[in-house]
Amino acid sequence: MTGNRQTSSAFADAYVAEDDALLWARDRASDAGLRSVSPGAGAALRLLAATVDAKAVAEIGTGTGVSGIHLLHGMRPDGVLTTVDPEPDHQQFARQAFRAAGFASNRARFIPGRALDVLPRLADAGYDLVFCDGDRQEFLDYLAESLRLLRPGGLVVFEGVFAHGRTVDSGPQPTEVLRLRELLRTVRESPDLVPSLLPVGDGLLCAVKR
Repeated sequence: MTGNRQTSSAFADAYVAEDDALLWARDRASDAGLRSVSPGAGAALRLLAATVDAKAVAEIGTGTGVSGIHLLHGMRPDGVLTTVDPEPDHQQFARQAFRAAGFASNRARFIPGRALDVLPRLADAGYDLVFCDGDRQEFLDYLAESLRLLRPGGLVVFEGVFAHGRTVDSGPQPTEVLRLRELLRTVRESPDLVPSLLPVGDGLLCAVKR
């Protein structure tokens, strides 16, 4: 990344200030060795949730609540975030972070478990936005579930699709990166989706369901 791009990226991350609750959640994620969306990517999630006037959002990968706080800030005041994670301990940190950010307990529904076990139980066409930040090797499976979960005009968003530059690197790559490339092709070529790739954080792949 050139100096100008690094400066621009840093400026984007600082453009929307993060509050104490978000900083606390970031610290807990760092302590647990978890990756979190960058501040710039978080701001984009806020914007996207607000753009679709989201009342129901499904999140794959609760972590310690960083992305969830951003999503909740963009959602309608009566909106509910359904967030799925295989680690209940991480979700406890997210509960504390949401409460510290001023969100009532009924604004989030926490479901512990593996995403591909939980998602089939969620309602068809019941969601305005699905945010995918779980196992990148399962992203194509998340896409299939998201198309079922989303209403027409809803958004699916995948985090981390740049894989720290490996997605566009011509050298040999691990299976995770090959799966990300397959996801990018599938979304771009799907007649059911209107896609865009946002160069914030480690890459946000977004698509509107027709």
